[in-house]
Amino acid sequence: MVWVKIAICLAVLLVAGTRLAKYGDVIAAKTGLGRVWIGVILLATITSLPELATGISSVALVGKPDLTLGDLFGSNLINLAVIAIIDVLYTRGQVLQYLSFGIVLAATTSTLLVAAVATFIYVAQTGVSLGIFNYIGLYSPILLFLYLLVQYMLIRFRPTQQGQHATKGSVTADYEGVSLRRVSTFFVIAALATIGAGTWLGFIGDELSEVTGLKASFVGTLFLAICTSAPEIVVSISALRLGALDMAVGNVIGSNLFNMGVVIFVVDLFYTTGPILSYAAIDHIGTALFTILMSCVVIIGLIFRPRFWPRIWVGLDAAALILLYFCAIGVLYSLGRP
Repeated sequence: MVWVKIAICLAVLLVAGTRLAKYGDVIAAKTGLGRVWIGVILLATITSLPELATGISSVALVGKPDLTLGDLFGSNLINLAVIAIIDVLYTRGQVLQYLSFGIVLAATTSTLLVAAVATFIYVAQTGVSLGIFNYIGLYSPILLFLYLLVQYMLIRFRPTQQGQHATKGSVTADYEGVSLRRVSTFFVIAALATIGAGTWLGFIGDELSEVTGLKASFVGTLFLAICTSAPEIVVSISALRLGALDMAVGNVIGSNLFNMGVVIFVVDLFYTTGPILSYAAIDHIGTALFTILMSCVVIIGLIFRPRFWPRIWVGLDAAALILLYFCAIGVLYSLGRP
């Protein structure tokens, strides 16, 4: 029955996620907000809500903060690996070379937030108290503030300032005869379906984790992360098929931002034992370091745009992302065995 539930969730996500990307592209064109903002902020928030729901249930009902943090860091790894999948599917060249500079801003700040969380975990492991009245971590409002600051910067970063690289690889559709109000209504419906299916998938991941016999940190990083990252995967690939490259990559990078800036803040409020990072396993620092390495590969690919980049079947940056992802899983599996 568990596998039947997973199949049903994935079917709903496939339909709803595809429509979500389509309607998001229409909203980007009609409102002038641009695909970067729609991908990094709007779509990323919607597709990251399953991580939020799973995280709250893990700390409030199950009482396992490592499941929550493993889910978040594992989702970050998978989201960056999705960029490699997008690169493989995109046949016109290195996908990172066709993105606007707004994505560079989002990728850099998401790396900053991951590094900050890893630092806070390390400091908490040394016994230094980072709590406010021994309830919520001092770092949680800081992370939320940084996330909101990034949102402000992206809003100020108008589409006209994003350079001409995006126009080379992206496809602009004509939505002249489409009603913005009608599209917005369908967008909300698709968003609710995506959130519902993704959240249910996260709870199903909890069921699978009970029979693995592995440490909670590894179970969260692998099983829960794959389940709760399904919306990001579906929406990003659907956006790629529309030719909306900024929206496809911005969705997964924005999800990493949301995971570190918003989800950690919220789950820290629900974890009443104390500041959540004080009860985190040291294994999560390793996952964070691999996330930072993969993020650096993405940033290099975004900035360094040579005229000639060897590509046989997959680009060098995408190959590096795939290699780092499997290295991370291998290391975490060795640490996660009982």
